[in-house]
Amino acid sequence: MPKRTVKDIEELQSLVGSEVAVSDWFEVSQERIDQFAEATGDHQWIHVDPERAKRESPFGGTIAHGYLTLSLFPYLNSQAFGLEQEFKLGINYGLNKLRYIHPVPAGSRIRNRMKLISVREVKGGWQINWTITVEIDGIDKPACVAEAIFRMYDGAP
Repeated sequence: MPKRTVKDIEELQSLVGSEVAVSDWFEVSQERIDQFAEATGDHQWIHVDPERAKRESPFGGTIAHGYLTLSLFPYLNSQAFGLEQEFKLGINYGLNKLRYIHPVPAGSRIRNRMKLISVREVKGGWQINWTITVEIDGIDKPACVAEAIFRMYDGAP
């Protein structure tokens, strides 16, 4: 998918209520899952032991950590969407809602769909709320759906 770029906050505000961008597909490899396990200390066998997961897991193999899927939001979002207007600082402000609906099997491909919920002015900048739906290639149910909040600051927060 080509990256969607908007000029400024005013143009972004005109898109509230619509799907604004969709990222390219991204493979969630076993190697990436293992690296995430190493970084977080979460070595649960359903993530890092392919043989045991094949035998004992209800998923038929290893699956990505839910937080790995969530941690890919910044990358996938940046591949899908850009704002030409420059800001001094941009931060991940948090989540209002997050649901893991379907596990992400190792080796599968995921992508983000970004629907703009709101854009509102806050002290020193703007708060932008998105519904982000992570799709899994070939699976009807999404991996997760989250309401993600980002802030963009022109000055001090």
